[in-house]
Amino acid sequence: MEDSRYNQFVFYKPARDCYDMTFWGQNATRIYECMGAGDSQDMIKFSFDCWAPAINIEYSYHIVSPNKNLFGCVGLKNKEYCILNKQYTKEEYEEMLPKIKHHMNEMPYVDKKGIVYKYGEFFPSEISLFAYNESLAQSYFPLTQEEIVEKGFKWKDKEESKHAITIKAKDLPDDIADVDDSILNAVIECEVSKRAFKLTPAEYQFYKTMKIPLPRLYPDERHKNRLAKQNPMKLWHRTCMCNQENHINHTGKTCKEEFETSYAPDRPEIIYCEKCYQQEVI
Repeated sequence: MEDSRYNQFVFYKPARDCYDMTFWGQNATRIYECMGAGDSQDMIKFSFDCWAPAINIEYSYHIVSPNKNLFGCVGLKNKEYCILNKQYTKEEYEEMLPKIKHHMNEMPYVDKKGIVYKYGEFFPSEISLFAYNESLAQSYFPLTQEEIVEKGFKWKDKEESKHAITIKAKDLPDDIADVDDSILNAVIECEVSKRAFKLTPAEYQFYKTMKIPLPRLYPDERHKNRLAKQNPMKLWHRTCMCNQENHINHTGKTCKEEFETSYAPDRPEIIYCEKCYQQEVI
């Protein structure tokens, strides 16, 4: 990325002059307050799911083919000068747009927490399609129900399982070789959450091929365990721990290089700066 800040999951390059964007990139320039923007786009603001070459798109959703000059539009293809999916001439569009923005500032949306959304803000979180605790946000920045509600986000209670359990996880065979296709009809009880789950044919075939035991946990519990093994979305200021005498960047025996890392100071791993890592490990 170049000349950009507060961006997340930008997988493709280049991305330039982008601010408050999450996901994608790829020849993206001047993207502001967007989620899912990229693929040769320029001047995309306050929008969601804009994937295709486009210019000057605001407050729009699912713009996945070339478009130009859209405001408040959904799912349009190869369009230009549209407001709320209605086609206008260039002159009409340029006359109406300043009036709409002025109206948004004069009569802004105010959510239940009293937060004011004038022109220039992303869509209010309270109209999100998903609750906080069923989104990726909960995986990286977990909050309690009380904290979520206090911040003005949605909370969704887990639905009670209505499926009749046919086998408990503790009763599953330990060896996948002892399992046959009848397991696909079984409703398994998770040994932690007690929620019911089933195996898909593709999942079952994968376990058979790789000779992996059947899972004992509901998919959400498995995902939670995987997340617990990765580093947190937090950085600590630390000093390189390398003490090899032969490194060219050392002052004496010890490296003095300082940097930010997602490995907390109380963890047991030896932390290297980039130069020491290249000399010692690669």
